[in-house]
Amino acid sequence: MDDLRQMGYRAVDLAVDHMESQPGHRPVPPDVRRLLRDAPLPEAGRPAATILDDVAAHILPYPMGNSHPRFFAWVNSPAAPIGAFADMLAAAMNPACTFGDHADVYVERCAVRWLSELVGFQGGAGLLTSGGSMASLTCIAAARHRAALADGWDMRAVGLQGGHAPMAMYVSEDGHNCLRKAAELLGLGARAVRVVPLDAEFRMDVAALRAMLAADRAAGWRPFCVAASAGTTNTGAIDPLHALADLCAAEGIWLHVDGAYGAFAALDPEVAPHLAALGRADSLALDPHKWLQVPLECGCALVRNGDLLRATFSMVPPYLRDEEGRPGFDEYGFQQTRGFRALKVWACLQQAGRAGMAEMIIRHRRLAQRLADALDAAPDFERAAPVTLSVVCFRYAPPGLAADAVDRLQGPIARTVQAGGEAFITTTVLRGRPVLRACILHRDTTAADVAALVDVVRRAGRT
Repeated sequence: MDDLRQMGYRAVDLAVDHMESQPGHRPVPPDVRRLLRDAPLPEAGRPAATILDDVAAHILPYPMGNSHPRFFAWVNSPAAPIGAFADMLAAAMNPACTFGDHADVYVERCAVRWLSELVGFQGGAGLLTSGGSMASLTCIAAARHRAALADGWDMRAVGLQGGHAPMAMYVSEDGHNCLRKAAELLGLGARAVRVVPLDAEFRMDVAALRAMLAADRAAGWRPFCVAASAGTTNTGAIDPLHALADLCAAEGIWLHVDGAYGAFAALDPEVAPHLAALGRADSLALDPHKWLQVPLECGCALVRNGDLLRATFSMVPPYLRDEEGRPGFDEYGFQQTRGFRALKVWACLQQAGRAGMAEMIIRHRRLAQRLADALDAAPDFERAAPVTLSVVCFRYAPPGLAADAVDRLQGPIARTVQAGGEAFITTTVLRGRPVLRACILHRDTTAADVAALVDVVRRAGRT
């Protein structure tokens, strides 16, 4: 037992040192890369102390970089320390969080309820998943099941091969690729995914969607789901959810909202009106491991009609069902054996509280607006999209430089910034043109970090 305790102390020390140092991205040297990738499995077991030595020497020094306050890439937050330690305790318990009378089951029910309350999605059923992709897959499976039932056939019995009208799902040009993957995995096929154009603010164009629905119905298709975004990864744009909810209600179509990144901005009074219609959606995907700083992996699928979600996935014989309010999570999703993800959510939400989470989200959005204002005031930058949440898309564009030369400049700038280690940004493409993209999600990012990003990008553009 003393050896076990010493191993735990060493692991905690390594974790705390890593979190306190907030390391940025550091490329893995070729020799370390080969060591990590090609190491043979040892014939005999190795002492825990030497394994932790290897972690300290060859793994912790080469992180992705999202622990650093100037990591502005993708939508990746650092891990809240209490969440990291809660994850360790959950692993120590190691329950199969599916059903039964043990603490993890109740903690997950509590955590899911808290998450749904934060975004105004009341009622229904939900469960934690590995991330927003699996959450959306779960929700769209329920949408497909409902559409089949409404048309008088049993999707689970006959699948998509019963000669019924082909189903169509609608996503915007900036909809997350997990939505397209979900259509393929659910047997709908890529041809069933309709890509709706964007409006001037990079949101789903409702008028174009309405026309596409009418054309598809006339051609014999069965529109069954509109998958909207509450904060796209590309620009942070929020689709016009109220208008989409009205249209879906009138058309009898399921409204799914991918809120993995932006739905928690409902805590920000200035953004909340754009997200008020989350309460009207049929389903919602969330990612606590994004803006809420919960350690990876953790998503959440919420479906308003809990009975329908259960009917979509449950394979428990009636005589084994628990109708006293405790059906297993395996009846609401695909996964049977499930880890104790809820403890880190439960711990992070309690430590921050509603007010703490709101303060962080508001601060991040204001920092993004501060960055946008600085770019707008600079003669050698141009902003590429409106700023709705904490994503800022922009270009380094020195006066007098031709448009095609500006296009060619953005990729090298991002690579130079990444290699320099002072900050980390990425590129994306908007309306066919390459742009730089910064997403502010780190709890410790300051106004000074945002100002430094402008200087770092400018220096990279001038080299």
